[in-house]
Amino acid sequence: MAKPQTRRDQNREARRAAIVSAAREAFLEHGYAATSMSTIATQLGGSKGTLWAYFPSKEDLFAAVLDEVTSNFRQNLDDTLRPEREYHATLLDFAERFLRKMLDPDSIRLHRLIIGESGRFPEIGRLFYARGPQIVMERLSRYIAGRMEAGDLRSEDPLQAAMHLIQLIQTQQNLRLWGIIGIPEPDEIRVHAEKALDLFDRAYAT
Repeated sequence: MAKPQTRRDQNREARRAAIVSAAREAFLEHGYAATSMSTIATQLGGSKGTLWAYFPSKEDLFAAVLDEVTSNFRQNLDDTLRPEREYHATLLDFAERFLRKMLDPDSIRLHRLIIGESGRFPEIGRLFYARGPQIVMERLSRYIAGRMEAGDLRSEDPLQAAMHLIQLIQTQQNLRLWGIIGIPEPDEIRVHAEKALDLFDRAYAT
C-alpha cells in the first residue's frame, strides 16, 4: 500500500509541476538556446537556487518537459496496441492517434525546436528520441511482431515494418512543419490514416 503523501510532498510536487509548465512554454516559445534557467526562475518569481534544487541542469529540465509533452501518448500506447484486438482496427486506431499527436500545435513546436537546435545541442536530440520516437517504435514493433506470429502479417523484420508505418503516417506532419497546411479536421486525419494503413497492408498483409 502506497504511503500517504504529506503536505510537504504535495507542495513539492506542485512546485515541480509549476516549474515544468513554465519551462515547457519557455522552451517551445523561445527555443532551447534562448531559454535560460535564470529566465525561468524569474518568471516563476523564485530564486535560481530553488530551481537548481529541483533540476540540476537545463538539460534535466528539458528532459522533464519532454516527459510531460509525451507522457499521455506513451500511456495510451499499451491500451491502443492490445494484442487481443483485431489487427487492422488496432493499427488504424494507432495511426489516427499518432497523427493527431504529431499534428498537435505543441508537437509541431517541439519538432521544430529539435530540428532547428539539435545540430548545436545534440543532447536534446538524444533526449527527445529516447522519450518519444524510440518508445513508440519499440512498442509498435512488438505489437507487429505478435501479428506476424499470429499470421495476420507476413514474417519480416517487425522494427522495419514499424518504421515504414510511422513514415507513411508522418507525411502530413511535414506539411504542418513547413507551414503548408493547418490542423486537419478529424475526418481528414482518418482518411490519411486509412490511406497510410492501406499502403502498409499492401506491403505486409498476408
